[in-house]
Amino acid sequence: MKSANTPKDFPVVCIGGSAGGLDAYERLLRHLPADMGVAIVIVNHLRVVATQLHEILPRCTRMPVELITDKLVIRPNHVFIIPDKRDLHVLNGEFRLQPISKPRGWPDVITVFLRSLTDHWDGKLIAVIVSGYDGDGAAALCGIKQLGGIIIAQKPETAAHPDMPESAIASGCVDFVLSPENIARKIVEIAAGNVGTPIVSVPL
Repeated sequence: MKSANTPKDFPVVCIGGSAGGLDAYERLLRHLPADMGVAIVIVNHLRVVATQLHEILPRCTRMPVELITDKLVIRPNHVFIIPDKRDLHVLNGEFRLQPISKPRGWPDVITVFLRSLTDHWDGKLIAVIVSGYDGDGAAALCGIKQLGGIIIAQKPETAAHPDMPESAIASGCVDFVLSPENIARKIVEIAAGNVGTPIVSVPL
């Protein structure tokens, strides 16, 4: 159940990826305007090294890029980056960090964050799954869709590692399958209230 105290109602875009994700993040951010009124949250799962995305991605966007700290307020027109080795949640319009719940094997930090959004965010939700190994995020997509959220997967042939987009598509809950540049254009349309016609099915 969503928190009655949540003060925010703008859209949150969760972009989840891992291996090969940097290319997708850069291509996507370059095509997003800085004043859409949405919060961009990049959930990149890393198992052994510290993230450098908050240092790399500012060259691709005019939006402020911030490494998430505990109780950081979620604001529109910002790009937020999950720190390594942490699970990410939301509560009362703030990010909450916890020790990673799955320290071994393939991480599931994207799934954890998306499920927290379904429980604690009152605004529109857009989940984007880009390049990466395994299938992190796929298990939470139908829950986002049931709340009226929009699900977008990177077109597998445009991904360095298509496992994650293909797992998302296999969930049956993906609305659009697009290149990173067209994902950005679709986010702009959705933010403006023009969703477009979702796909019926996409063959792998």
